Formats: sequence, C-alpha cells, structure tokens
Amino acid sequence: MTGDWIRADWPAPAGVLAGTTTRDTDFDAIDLPGTPCWLAQVHGADAVIARDYAAPPDADASISRDPAFVAVVRTADCLPLLLCSTDGTEVAAVHAGWRGLAAGVIEAAVRGLQHGPDEMLVWLGPAISQSAFEVGPEVRAAFISVDAAAADCFRPNRRGRWQADLYGLARQRLASLGIRSVTGGDFCTFADAGRFFSYRRDGSTGRMLSFVARIP
Repeated sequence: MTGDWIRADWPAPAGVLAGTTTRDTDFDAIDLPGTPCWLAQVHGADAVIARDYAAPPDADASISRDPAFVAVVRTADCLPLLLCSTDGTEVAAVHAGWRGLAAGVIEAAVRGLQHGPDEMLVWLGPAISQSAFEVGPEVRAAFISVDAAAADCFRPNRRGRWQADLYGLARQRLASLGIRSVTGGDFCTFADAGRFFSYRRDGSTGRMLSFVARIP
C-alpha cells in the first residue's frame, strides 16, 4: 500500500485538494488538511454539512466550507462526484449510485452550495462504464419519468435489458442545473481491475475513497 492516488483533473483553484484512492492507496498516507467526514451512505438524496458528528449521518453527499473537515464518499462502481466553487471557498462530495442519482442527490448537493451554477466545477471520478453496467427496465423508467432525455443514456442489449451510462446521466443532471464545467468520467471500475474495486466484478470487495478539501 502506498500514498499514490488519482488527483482530480479539473481547473480548481490552488486551495482545493481533490481526488480518489485506488485499490493500492493507503488513505492514511495522504496529507489531508482536515478530518474526513464519514457518511452512512444509504443510496438516497440527502446532503449534510461536513462536521464532527457523533455517528456518521445517513446521507450520500457532504458539503464543506471549513478546512478542518474533508468531504469524502466511498464507492466501488457507483459514481463519485466532486464539486468546488471557482473561488475554492466551498466543496462537496457526492455518492451517486443509480438510486441516488435518480432521486436527486446531485441536486441536493448543489442546493446546499452558496455559489451559482456558473461558479461551480465538477469532477466525475471512477465509476462503472456503460458497457459493463446492465440494469433492468425499472432503472430506465426511474430516470425517464423525470426527464425523457435520459433515454439517450440507455442502450438495449441482447438479453432484453439495458446498459446504463452513469456518467451520461450525471452530465444530464448537471447540465439541467446550468453547470457547464464538468471533467473526468473516462474511467471504468469494472474493466480496470488493476486500479479499482468493483462490486459488479468481484462481489465482496473494498471501496475507493473520493475526497475534496479546502487547504487553509
């Protein structure tokens, strides 16, 4: 295990530290500026302010304006989505599996930020790609019931099911919110066994940690 990790490839200001671990990263070896705010992730759409909780809150996104607390989420196929304001004064981490994404977890995190959409930057971390993510018709229906354009993010397969594009669905949601500066989204946790954990591939497995923090 090492301290090597993947830095978010986005135009964030120098006062923001962000990225994700790999399966070989020692998270404790990363020189974080504050304490991670751990969440009891429930595949929902709640966002909380990162602080010192007595127990991890049931939430799938956290927002930090205090360098003492790092926003962090755990994933192993679900989409980790990091946000920061262009001035670096507030950051957020979002756990966006298909249920949370359909329920509006991205929208909840953005509502909790004080900056407008033209002042936000987003990085999409390692998630399962469309070619590896087979879902049933109920998943497609959950998205299309909110936005008919979501149909573009589902491709039928020979088994009568659908290949879902988590990255594309997230980009659609961000665009509908007016957020244009979006980078990342070129990973596949399922295909890249050398770097990433994948629940779909391995069943019982570890988790990557995607984090974003303000540097004092």
